[in-house]
Amino acid sequence: MVHLLTKVNCHWLGKSIFKLLEPKSLIRNFGTPDQFQNNLLTQNIHHIIPSSKLKAILTPGIVLMLVSTLFFALMQSIVKELDDLHVFQIIFFRAGITSILCMWYLRRRRLPLIGNSQKFLVLRSVFGVISMILFFITLQEMPLGVSVSLKYLAPVFTAILAVLFLDERVQVIQWIFFVIAIGGVFLLKGFDTRVETLYLILGISGALCYGIVYVLIRKIGTSEHPMVIINYFMLLATILSAISLFWFWRTPTIYESVLLLIIGVMGYYAQIFMTKALQMDLASRVAPVKYMELIFSLIIGLVWFGESYTFLGFIGIMMILVGMIVNIWVKRM
Repeated sequence: MVHLLTKVNCHWLGKSIFKLLEPKSLIRNFGTPDQFQNNLLTQNIHHIIPSSKLKAILTPGIVLMLVSTLFFALMQSIVKELDDLHVFQIIFFRAGITSILCMWYLRRRRLPLIGNSQKFLVLRSVFGVISMILFFITLQEMPLGVSVSLKYLAPVFTAILAVLFLDERVQVIQWIFFVIAIGGVFLLKGFDTRVETLYLILGISGALCYGIVYVLIRKIGTSEHPMVIINYFMLLATILSAISLFWFWRTPTIYESVLLLIIGVMGYYAQIFMTKALQMDLASRVAPVKYMELIFSLIIGLVWFGESYTFLGFIGIMMILVGMIVNIWVKRM
């Protein structure tokens, strides 16, 4: 019954997405494709936000990170749906499709494939691939909400590393609300018997790698085009995962093939928005917004996979939201 409802929901969601993606609808809501993409990639995000009140509350970096978190949450849900495929095979399609789109964009815009900060670009790619592998493993082996909650230790590592290596200032009250948000993550996880120690360690290790990635992107700054940064990451992930397919390949079904295609395209745009957000705003301010991905994932896990959460779990959600919102507000003040 749950599987049938999932298919019905996916069919309805697909029809809604295709309706939204009709040319007339896109142009009416966002302008032409070139206008929309230029606004996103040239920091003119306020062209997409007509309300003057929203302009005063949301910075361009925060808006881009919110869009990125929604896309990542949907992509991660599909990864969990594809639990019959090996992680390396999923990474191959996710990274390969994104890499092709990146190179197409760079070629069309006549941008260089090789960036200037090659050392930091390679380091960002290495830690990005490690974090992706570890996270995809936990997605398949643990409940969606638990897996994503472990991932959200990353902003804490980001804040610590940003203080040590980027000379960014984090106020005492921000640390307090960081602790509250992290406490919410652990409260949300609770003492779930479905979580094995091995996957718990892998999840925390992946979060550390994500934190390093955020700081490296901030270190690169605006010296590199976002697409160059993404292309390095995706190309390395494609090469490494392609090698593993000699041992882990299984021909996907039509349904799985469609989902793999969606993962690649959605991951492409999610990566663009996240990279640009981290380039154009302080890492310690933008990173907490990533907690919204946890909220999206909890809702999807409940509706799509039928995952249940306790009363204390919802208290944890509120702690995460309060910690995130107050951190943003304090930083703006």
